[in-house]
Amino acid sequence: MAERRVFAGPAVRKVRREAGMTQAAMAEALDISPSYLNLIEHGQRPLSATVIVKLAERFGFDAATLGADALPGGLAGLRRRLSDPRFADLGIGAQEVEEWLQTAPTTAAAFARLFDAAPEGGAALQEEAPEVAAVRRAIEKWRNHFADLDAKAEELADELRLAGGDLYGTISERLRTRHQLGIRILPSDVMPDRLRWLDWHARQLMLSELLRPASRTFQAAATLAQIEAKAEIDALVAGAEFAEAAAARLFERHLVHYFAAALMMPYGRFLRACDATGYDLLLLQRRFGAGYEQVAHRLTTLQRVGARGLPFFMLRIDRAGQGSKRYAGASQSPLVDGDTRCPLWGVHEAFARPGEVIADLVELEDGSRWFTQSRSVAAPGAGGSGTPARFAVCVGVDAKVAAPLIAARGIDLMRERATPIGLGCRRCTRTGCVQRSMPPLGRPLRFRDGERGVSAFDFAGD
Repeated sequence: MAERRVFAGPAVRKVRREAGMTQAAMAEALDISPSYLNLIEHGQRPLSATVIVKLAERFGFDAATLGADALPGGLAGLRRRLSDPRFADLGIGAQEVEEWLQTAPTTAAAFARLFDAAPEGGAALQEEAPEVAAVRRAIEKWRNHFADLDAKAEELADELRLAGGDLYGTISERLRTRHQLGIRILPSDVMPDRLRWLDWHARQLMLSELLRPASRTFQAAATLAQIEAKAEIDALVAGAEFAEAAAARLFERHLVHYFAAALMMPYGRFLRACDATGYDLLLLQRRFGAGYEQVAHRLTTLQRVGARGLPFFMLRIDRAGQGSKRYAGASQSPLVDGDTRCPLWGVHEAFARPGEVIADLVELEDGSRWFTQSRSVAAPGAGGSGTPARFAVCVGVDAKVAAPLIAARGIDLMRERATPIGLGCRRCTRTGCVQRSMPPLGRPLRFRDGERGVSAFDFAGD
Protein backbone atom coordinates (compact mmCIF):
# COMPACT_ATOMS: atom_id res chain seq x y z
CA MET A 1 0.00 0.00 0.00
CA ALA A 2 1.43 3.40 -0.98
CA GLU A 3 2.13 5.86 1.80
CA ARG A 4 -0.01 8.96 1.72
CA ARG A 5 1.81 12.23 1.09
CA VAL A 6 2.06 14.33 4.23
CA PHE A 7 1.69 18.10 3.91
CA ALA A 8 2.36 19.62 7.31
CA GLY A 9 3.66 23.15 6.75
CA PRO A 10 1.97 24.78 9.77
CA ALA A 11 3.15 21.97 12.08
CA VAL A 12 6.76 22.32 10.90
CA ARG A 13 6.58 26.11 11.18
CA LYS A 14 5.30 25.76 14.76
CA VAL A 15 8.21 23.48 15.68
CA ARG A 16 10.70 25.95 14.20
CA ARG A 17 9.21 28.95 16.00
CA GLU A 18 9.06 27.12 19.32
CA ALA A 19 12.74 26.28 18.86
CA GLY A 20 13.48 29.97 18.16
CA MET A 21 15.17 29.15 14.86
CA THR A 22 15.30 30.83 11.48
CA GLN A 23 14.45 28.83 8.37
CA ALA A 24 18.14 28.73 7.49
CA ALA A 25 19.11 27.33 10.91
CA MET A 26 16.40 24.69 10.90
CA ALA A 27 17.20 23.70 7.31
CA GLU A 28 20.81 23.16 8.33
CA ALA A 29 19.68 21.00 11.29
CA LEU A 30 17.53 18.90 8.96
CA ASP A 31 20.19 18.69 6.22
CA ILE A 32 17.93 20.27 3.61
CA SER A 33 18.06 23.57 1.75
CA PRO A 34 16.32 26.67 3.14
CA SER A 35 14.30 26.93 -0.09
CA TYR A 36 13.00 23.36 0.36
CA LEU A 37 12.04 24.11 3.96
CA ASN A 38 10.25 27.24 2.79
CA LEU A 39 8.24 25.17 0.30
CA ILE A 40 7.38 22.66 3.03
CA GLU A 41 6.17 25.39 5.39
CA HIS A 42 3.97 26.87 2.67
CA GLY A 43 2.38 23.53 1.82
CA GLN A 44 4.00 23.28 -1.61
CA ARG A 45 6.06 20.17 -0.83
CA PRO A 46 5.20 17.09 1.23
CA LEU A 47 7.43 15.86 4.03
CA SER A 48 9.70 12.99 3.06
CA ALA A 49 10.21 10.06 5.41
CA THR A 50 13.79 11.26 5.99
CA VAL A 51 12.68 14.72 7.10
CA ILE A 52 10.01 13.23 9.39
CA VAL A 53 12.64 11.04 11.08
CA LYS A 54 15.03 13.98 11.50
CA LEU A 55 12.25 16.11 12.98
CA ALA A 56 11.59 13.37 15.50
CA GLU A 57 15.27 12.82 16.32
CA ARG A 58 16.44 16.45 16.49
CA PHE A 59 13.36 18.22 17.82
CA GLY A 60 11.61 15.46 19.79
CA PHE A 61 8.62 15.84 17.50
CA ASP A 62 6.02 13.05 17.45
CA ALA A 63 5.15 12.12 13.88
CA ALA A 64 1.62 11.24 15.02
CA THR A 65 0.90 14.96 15.32
CA LEU A 66 1.79 15.67 11.69
CA GLY A 67 -0.93 16.57 9.25
CA ALA A 68 -4.48 17.69 9.94
CA ASP A 69 -5.65 14.92 12.23
CA ALA A 70 -7.16 17.30 14.79
CA LEU A 71 -10.00 17.82 12.35
CA PRO A 72 -12.66 15.11 12.74
CA GLY A 73 -13.01 13.36 9.40
CA GLY A 74 -9.88 15.01 7.95
CA LEU A 75 -10.05 16.24 4.36
CA ALA A 76 -13.13 14.14 3.58
CA GLY A 77 -14.92 15.57 6.61
CA LEU A 78 -14.07 19.15 5.63
CA ARG A 79 -15.30 18.56 2.10
CA ARG A 80 -18.53 17.10 3.44
CA ARG A 81 -19.15 20.12 5.65
CA LEU A 82 -18.47 22.54 2.81
CA SER A 83 -20.79 20.62 0.50
CA ASP A 84 -23.69 21.72 2.70
CA PRO A 85 -26.44 23.30 0.55
CA ARG A 86 -26.00 26.56 2.47
CA PHE A 87 -22.61 27.01 0.76
CA ALA A 88 -23.74 25.94 -2.72
CA ASP A 89 -23.64 29.47 -4.16
CA LEU A 90 -19.97 29.93 -3.19
CA GLY A 91 -18.67 27.41 -5.70
CA ILE A 92 -15.98 26.00 -3.40
CA GLY A 93 -13.74 23.63 -5.36
CA ALA A 94 -12.01 20.48 -4.09
CA GLN A 95 -8.55 21.97 -4.69
CA GLU A 96 -9.43 25.04 -2.64
CA VAL A 97 -10.57 22.86 0.27
CA GLU A 98 -7.36 20.82 0.16
CA GLU A 99 -5.20 23.95 0.10
CA TRP A 100 -7.05 25.36 3.11
CA LEU A 101 -6.44 22.21 5.11
CA GLN A 102 -2.77 22.09 4.10
CA THR A 103 -1.95 25.72 4.80
CA ALA A 104 -4.24 26.56 7.74
CA PRO A 105 -5.41 23.37 9.50
CA THR A 106 -6.14 25.18 12.76
CA THR A 107 -8.65 27.56 11.22
CA ALA A 108 -10.18 24.65 9.30
CA ALA A 109 -10.62 22.80 12.58
CA ALA A 110 -12.17 25.92 14.13
CA PHE A 111 -14.66 26.12 11.25
CA ALA A 112 -15.49 22.42 11.72
CA ARG A 113 -16.25 22.96 15.41
CA LEU A 114 -18.53 25.89 14.68
CA PHE A 115 -20.27 24.02 11.88
CA ASP A 116 -20.81 20.93 14.03
CA ALA A 117 -22.17 22.97 16.92
CA ALA A 118 -24.60 24.98 14.78
CA PRO A 119 -28.32 24.19 15.28
CA GLU A 120 -28.58 22.82 11.75
CA GLY A 121 -25.01 21.62 11.38
CA GLY A 122 -26.13 18.07 11.88
CA ALA A 123 -22.59 16.75 12.30
CA ALA A 124 -20.87 14.76 14.97
CA LEU A 125 -20.44 17.17 17.84
CA GLN A 126 -24.00 18.41 17.93
CA GLU A 127 -25.22 15.26 19.68
CA GLU A 128 -22.15 14.63 21.84
CA ALA A 129 -21.56 15.92 25.33
CA PRO A 130 -18.73 18.51 25.33
CA GLU A 131 -16.36 16.31 27.31
CA VAL A 132 -16.98 13.34 24.99
CA ALA A 133 -16.37 15.53 21.94
CA ALA A 134 -13.12 16.83 23.46
CA VAL A 135 -11.86 13.30 24.10
CA ARG A 136 -12.77 12.20 20.59
CA ARG A 137 -10.79 15.10 19.14
CA ALA A 138 -7.80 14.15 21.28
CA ILE A 139 -7.99 10.53 20.14
CA GLU A 140 -8.29 11.45 16.47
CA LYS A 141 -5.37 13.87 16.80
CA TRP A 142 -3.24 10.82 17.55
CA ARG A 143 -5.09 8.68 14.98
CA ASN A 144 -5.83 6.46 17.95
CA HIS A 145 -2.23 5.27 17.94
CA PHE A 146 -0.19 5.86 21.08
CA ALA A 147 3.34 4.68 20.36
CA ASP A 148 4.63 4.84 23.94
CA LEU A 149 1.78 2.70 25.25
CA ASP A 150 2.22 0.18 22.45
CA ALA A 151 5.95 -0.14 23.08
CA LYS A 152 5.51 -0.64 26.82
CA ALA A 153 2.64 -3.10 26.35
CA GLU A 154 4.66 -5.10 23.80
CA GLU A 155 7.63 -5.32 26.14
CA LEU A 156 5.40 -6.44 29.02
CA ALA A 157 3.59 -8.97 26.80
CA ASP A 158 6.90 -10.57 25.85
CA GLU A 159 7.86 -10.77 29.52
CA LEU A 160 4.54 -12.38 30.42
CA ARG A 161 4.85 -14.92 27.58
CA LEU A 162 8.12 -16.14 29.09
CA ALA A 163 6.31 -16.69 32.39
CA GLY A 164 3.59 -18.90 30.91
CA GLY A 165 1.19 -19.46 28.04
CA ASP A 166 -2.02 -18.38 29.77
CA LEU A 167 -2.19 -14.58 29.67
CA TYR A 168 -4.93 -14.28 32.29
CA GLY A 169 -2.95 -16.52 34.61
CA THR A 170 0.31 -14.64 34.15
CA ILE A 171 -1.39 -11.28 34.67
CA SER A 172 -3.05 -12.61 37.83
CA GLU A 173 0.28 -13.87 39.11
CA ARG A 174 2.00 -10.55 38.34
CA LEU A 175 -0.72 -8.62 40.18
CA ARG A 176 -0.32 -10.97 43.16
CA THR A 177 3.46 -11.07 43.41
CA ARG A 178 4.43 -7.53 42.31
CA HIS A 179 1.47 -5.52 43.52
CA GLN A 180 -0.02 -7.68 46.27
CA LEU A 181 -3.41 -7.76 44.56
CA GLY A 182 -5.53 -10.89 44.49
CA ILE A 183 -8.38 -11.56 42.06
CA ARG A 184 -11.81 -12.77 43.13
CA ILE A 185 -14.68 -13.73 40.83
CA LEU A 186 -17.93 -12.63 42.48
CA PRO A 187 -21.56 -13.57 41.75
CA SER A 188 -23.64 -11.08 39.80
CA ASP A 189 -25.99 -10.53 42.76
CA VAL A 190 -23.01 -9.37 44.84
CA MET A 191 -21.88 -6.97 42.07
CA PRO A 192 -25.18 -6.23 40.29
CA ASP A 193 -24.02 -3.00 38.65
CA ARG A 194 -20.27 -3.47 38.30
CA LEU A 195 -18.01 -5.59 36.15
CA ARG A 196 -14.74 -4.64 37.84
CA TRP A 197 -14.03 -3.27 41.29
CA LEU A 198 -10.52 -2.58 42.55
CA ASP A 199 -10.47 -2.42 46.36
CA TRP A 200 -7.06 -1.11 47.37
CA HIS A 201 -7.85 -1.40 51.08
CA ALA A 202 -8.58 -5.12 50.80
CA ARG A 203 -5.86 -5.53 48.10
CA GLN A 204 -8.33 -7.27 45.83
CA LEU A 205 -9.52 -6.98 42.25
CA MET A 206 -13.09 -8.21 42.09
CA LEU A 207 -14.49 -9.27 38.73
CA SER A 208 -18.08 -10.15 37.88
CA GLU A 209 -18.92 -13.73 36.97
CA LEU A 210 -20.79 -12.29 33.97
CA LEU A 211 -17.52 -11.51 32.22
CA ARG A 212 -16.53 -13.88 29.43
CA PRO A 213 -12.94 -15.19 29.44
CA ALA A 214 -11.72 -12.54 26.97
CA SER A 215 -13.36 -9.75 28.98
CA ARG A 216 -11.96 -11.16 32.22
CA THR A 217 -8.44 -11.02 30.76
CA PHE A 218 -9.10 -7.51 29.46
CA GLN A 219 -10.24 -6.22 32.88
CA ALA A 220 -7.23 -7.77 34.60
CA ALA A 221 -4.96 -6.20 31.97
CA ALA A 222 -6.66 -2.83 32.50
CA THR A 223 -5.84 -3.01 36.20
CA LEU A 224 -2.22 -3.76 35.35
CA ALA A 225 -2.27 -0.75 33.00
CA GLN A 226 -3.44 1.54 35.81
CA ILE A 227 -0.40 0.54 37.83
CA GLU A 228 2.46 -0.16 35.44
CA ALA A 229 1.64 2.31 32.63
CA LYS A 230 0.57 5.13 34.94
CA ALA A 231 3.45 7.45 34.02
CA GLU A 232 2.87 7.15 30.28
CA ILE A 233 -0.90 7.54 30.64
CA ASP A 234 -0.60 10.53 32.97
CA ALA A 235 1.75 12.25 30.52
CA LEU A 236 -0.68 11.80 27.62
CA VAL A 237 -3.60 13.10 29.69
CA ALA A 238 -1.61 16.12 30.87
CA GLY A 239 -0.52 16.86 27.31
CA ALA A 240 -4.12 16.95 26.11
CA GLU A 241 -4.79 19.97 28.38
CA PHE A 242 -8.52 19.34 28.81
CA ALA A 243 -10.62 22.16 30.22
CA GLU A 244 -12.94 19.75 32.03
CA ALA A 245 -11.86 17.18 34.62
CA ALA A 246 -14.46 14.76 33.28
CA ALA A 247 -12.81 14.84 29.85
CA ALA A 248 -9.44 14.06 31.40
CA ARG A 249 -10.92 11.06 33.22
CA LEU A 250 -12.62 9.79 30.07
CA PHE A 251 -9.37 10.08 28.12
CA GLU A 252 -7.52 8.31 30.91
CA ARG A 253 -10.02 5.45 30.76
CA HIS A 254 -9.56 5.21 26.99
CA LEU A 255 -5.78 4.98 27.40
CA VAL A 256 -6.08 2.34 30.12
CA HIS A 257 -8.25 0.25 27.82
CA TYR A 258 -5.87 0.93 24.92
CA PHE A 259 -2.98 -0.50 26.95
CA ALA A 260 -5.05 -3.53 27.97
CA ALA A 261 -5.86 -4.31 24.34
CA ALA A 262 -2.21 -3.77 23.34
CA LEU A 263 -1.15 -6.22 26.04
CA MET A 264 -3.58 -8.86 24.74
CA MET A 265 -2.72 -8.14 21.09
CA PRO A 266 0.93 -6.93 21.02
CA TYR A 267 1.57 -4.68 18.06
CA GLY A 268 4.17 -6.65 16.12
CA ARG A 269 2.56 -10.06 16.56
CA PHE A 270 -0.90 -8.73 15.89
CA LEU A 271 0.10 -6.90 12.68
CA ARG A 272 1.90 -9.99 11.39
CA ALA A 273 -1.20 -12.06 12.12
CA CYS A 274 -3.37 -9.51 10.30
CA ASP A 275 -1.18 -9.73 7.21
CA ALA A 276 -1.01 -13.53 7.33
CA THR A 277 -4.75 -14.07 7.78
CA GLY A 278 -6.04 -11.33 5.48
CA TYR A 279 -7.42 -9.46 8.50
CA ASP A 280 -9.75 -12.35 9.35
CA LEU A 281 -11.50 -10.88 12.38
CA LEU A 282 -12.93 -14.15 13.70
CA LEU A 283 -9.59 -15.95 13.38
CA LEU A 284 -7.76 -13.05 15.03
CA GLN A 285 -10.31 -13.15 17.83
CA ARG A 286 -9.58 -16.83 18.51
CA ARG A 287 -5.81 -16.55 18.05
CA PHE A 288 -5.41 -13.76 20.61
CA GLY A 289 -8.17 -14.83 23.01
CA ALA A 290 -9.92 -11.50 22.53
CA GLY A 291 -13.48 -10.35 21.95
CA TYR A 292 -14.74 -9.30 18.54
CA GLU A 293 -15.10 -5.68 19.66
CA GLN A 294 -11.59 -5.71 21.12
CA VAL A 295 -10.14 -6.91 17.82
CA ALA A 296 -12.19 -4.35 15.88
CA HIS A 297 -10.88 -1.51 18.05
CA ARG A 298 -7.32 -2.77 17.81
CA LEU A 299 -7.48 -2.60 14.01
CA THR A 300 -7.88 1.20 14.20
CA THR A 301 -4.59 1.61 16.09
CA LEU A 302 -2.09 0.09 13.63
CA GLN A 303 -0.23 3.23 12.62
CA ARG A 304 3.30 2.66 13.89
CA VAL A 305 5.88 4.49 11.74
CA GLY A 306 7.50 1.93 9.47
CA ALA A 307 4.97 -0.80 10.32
CA ARG A 308 1.51 0.42 9.42
CA GLY A 309 -1.59 -1.69 9.02
CA LEU A 310 -4.60 -0.81 6.91
CA PRO A 311 -6.34 2.45 7.93
CA PHE A 312 -9.51 1.09 9.55
CA PHE A 313 -12.31 2.98 11.23
CA MET A 314 -14.56 1.47 13.89
CA LEU A 315 -18.14 2.27 14.81
CA ARG A 316 -20.38 0.77 17.49
CA ILE A 317 -24.11 1.49 17.36
CA ASP A 318 -27.17 0.41 19.29
CA ARG A 319 -30.53 -0.71 17.89
CA ALA A 320 -31.57 2.93 17.46
CA GLY A 321 -28.50 3.66 15.33
CA GLN A 322 -26.84 5.80 18.00
CA GLY A 323 -23.06 5.62 18.03
CA SER A 324 -21.50 4.82 21.41
CA LYS A 325 -17.98 4.29 20.05
CA ARG A 326 -16.43 5.73 16.92
CA TYR A 327 -12.79 5.86 15.96
CA ALA A 328 -11.70 7.19 12.58
CA GLY A 329 -8.10 6.11 13.11
CA ALA A 330 -6.11 6.99 9.99
CA SER A 331 -9.07 6.35 7.66
CA GLN A 332 -10.47 9.92 7.73
CA SER A 333 -13.81 8.28 7.00
CA PRO A 334 -16.92 10.49 7.25
CA LEU A 335 -18.92 7.39 8.22
CA VAL A 336 -17.95 7.89 11.85
CA ASP A 337 -19.21 11.49 11.90
CA GLY A 338 -22.69 12.40 13.06
CA ASP A 339 -25.18 10.48 15.11
CA THR A 340 -27.45 9.25 12.35
CA ARG A 341 -26.87 6.36 9.96
CA CYS A 342 -28.24 5.50 6.55
CA PRO A 343 -30.75 2.63 6.93
CA LEU A 344 -29.47 1.12 3.67
CA TRP A 345 -26.07 0.43 5.23
CA GLY A 346 -25.51 -3.23 6.15
CA VAL A 347 -24.40 -2.37 9.69
CA HIS A 348 -28.07 -2.47 10.73
CA GLU A 349 -28.46 -6.02 9.38
CA ALA A 350 -26.11 -7.29 12.09
CA PHE A 351 -28.87 -7.18 14.72
CA ALA A 352 -31.07 -9.52 12.65
CA ARG A 353 -28.24 -11.96 11.93
CA PRO A 354 -26.45 -12.51 15.27
CA GLY A 355 -23.03 -14.12 15.10
CA GLU A 356 -22.66 -13.46 11.38
CA VAL A 357 -20.17 -10.98 9.92
CA ILE A 358 -22.01 -8.79 7.40
CA ALA A 359 -19.74 -7.55 4.61
CA ASP A 360 -20.90 -4.52 2.64
CA LEU A 361 -19.46 -2.41 -0.15
CA VAL A 362 -20.96 1.08 0.09
CA GLU A 363 -20.59 4.25 -1.93
CA LEU A 364 -21.12 7.78 -0.63
CA GLU A 365 -22.40 10.73 -2.60
CA ASP A 366 -18.87 12.00 -3.23
CA GLY A 367 -18.04 8.74 -5.02
CA SER A 368 -15.84 7.34 -2.25
CA ARG A 369 -16.24 3.63 -1.60
CA TRP A 370 -15.85 1.82 1.71
CA PHE A 371 -15.68 -1.89 2.47
CA THR A 372 -17.25 -2.56 5.86
CA GLN A 373 -17.76 -5.61 8.08
CA SER A 374 -20.35 -5.61 10.87
CA ARG A 375 -21.28 -8.07 13.59
CA SER A 376 -23.58 -7.90 16.59
CA VAL A 377 -22.12 -8.25 20.09
CA ALA A 378 -23.78 -8.63 23.47
CA ALA A 379 -22.73 -6.66 26.53
CA PRO A 380 -22.37 -8.64 29.78
CA GLY A 381 -25.34 -8.32 32.12
CA ALA A 382 -28.80 -6.91 31.57
CA GLY A 383 -28.41 -3.65 33.44
CA GLY A 384 -31.20 -1.87 35.28
CA SER A 385 -33.73 -2.41 32.48
CA GLY A 386 -33.46 -6.18 32.63
CA THR A 387 -33.01 -6.23 28.85
CA PRO A 388 -29.66 -7.51 27.53
CA ALA A 389 -27.74 -4.80 25.69
CA ARG A 390 -26.76 -5.54 22.11
CA PHE A 391 -24.60 -3.50 19.78
CA ALA A 392 -23.47 -3.71 16.18
CA VAL A 393 -19.72 -3.30 15.77
CA CYS A 394 -18.54 -2.19 12.34
CA VAL A 395 -15.02 -1.85 10.95
CA GLY A 396 -14.35 -0.37 7.54
CA VAL A 397 -11.58 0.66 5.21
CA ASP A 398 -11.34 2.64 1.99
CA ALA A 399 -12.18 0.27 -0.87
CA LYS A 400 -9.02 1.42 -2.69
CA VAL A 401 -6.87 -0.40 -0.12
CA ALA A 402 -9.25 -3.21 0.91
CA ALA A 403 -7.92 -5.88 -1.51
CA PRO A 404 -5.77 -7.64 1.18
CA LEU A 405 -8.90 -8.45 3.24
CA ILE A 406 -9.94 -12.07 3.08
CA ALA A 407 -13.58 -10.92 3.26
CA ALA A 408 -13.08 -8.87 0.07
CA ARG A 409 -11.55 -11.61 -2.04
CA GLY A 410 -13.35 -12.16 -5.32
CA ILE A 411 -14.93 -8.69 -5.21
CA ASP A 412 -14.06 -6.04 -7.77
CA LEU A 413 -14.04 -3.28 -5.20
CA MET A 414 -13.94 -0.36 -7.64
CA ARG A 415 -16.27 -1.70 -10.35
CA GLU A 416 -18.77 -4.00 -8.69
CA ARG A 417 -22.08 -2.46 -7.72
CA ALA A 418 -21.93 -0.82 -4.29
CA THR A 419 -24.83 0.08 -2.03
CA PRO A 420 -25.46 3.84 -2.43
CA ILE A 421 -25.78 5.35 1.04
CA GLY A 422 -25.73 8.79 2.63
CA LEU A 423 -24.65 10.23 5.95
CA GLY A 424 -28.17 10.33 7.35
CA CYS A 425 -31.25 11.75 5.68
CA ARG A 426 -30.60 15.35 6.72
CA ARG A 427 -27.12 15.20 5.15
CA CYS A 428 -28.06 13.17 2.08
CA THR A 429 -29.25 14.71 -1.19
CA ARG A 430 -29.89 11.48 -3.10
CA THR A 431 -33.25 11.54 -4.84
CA GLY A 432 -35.80 8.76 -5.15
CA CYS A 433 -34.79 6.97 -1.95
CA VAL A 434 -37.62 4.82 -0.61
CA GLN A 435 -36.02 4.85 2.87
CA ARG A 436 -35.90 8.63 3.20
CA SER A 437 -37.48 9.78 6.46
CA MET A 438 -36.63 13.50 6.28
CA PRO A 439 -35.76 16.01 3.56
CA PRO A 440 -32.15 17.21 3.38
CA LEU A 441 -31.05 20.39 5.08
CA GLY A 442 -31.27 23.52 2.94
CA ARG A 443 -33.42 21.95 0.23
CA PRO A 444 -36.98 23.34 0.03
CA LEU A 445 -39.72 20.78 -0.43
CA ARG A 446 -41.38 20.59 -3.82
CA PHE A 447 -44.96 19.48 -4.45
CA ARG A 448 -46.42 18.45 -7.79
CA ASP A 449 -50.15 18.00 -8.10
CA GLY A 450 -51.20 14.61 -9.32
CA GLU A 451 -47.81 13.00 -8.68
CA ARG A 452 -46.42 10.75 -5.95
CA GLY A 453 -42.84 9.61 -6.14
CA VAL A 454 -41.25 6.62 -4.46
CA SER A 455 -39.92 8.94 -1.77
CA ALA A 456 -42.17 10.74 0.67
CA PHE A 457 -40.16 13.92 0.06
CA ASP A 458 -39.46 15.67 -3.22
CA PHE A 459 -37.08 18.60 -2.94
CA ALA A 460 -35.60 21.31 -5.09
CA GLY A 461 -32.04 21.40 -6.34
CA ASP A 462 -31.79 17.75 -7.42
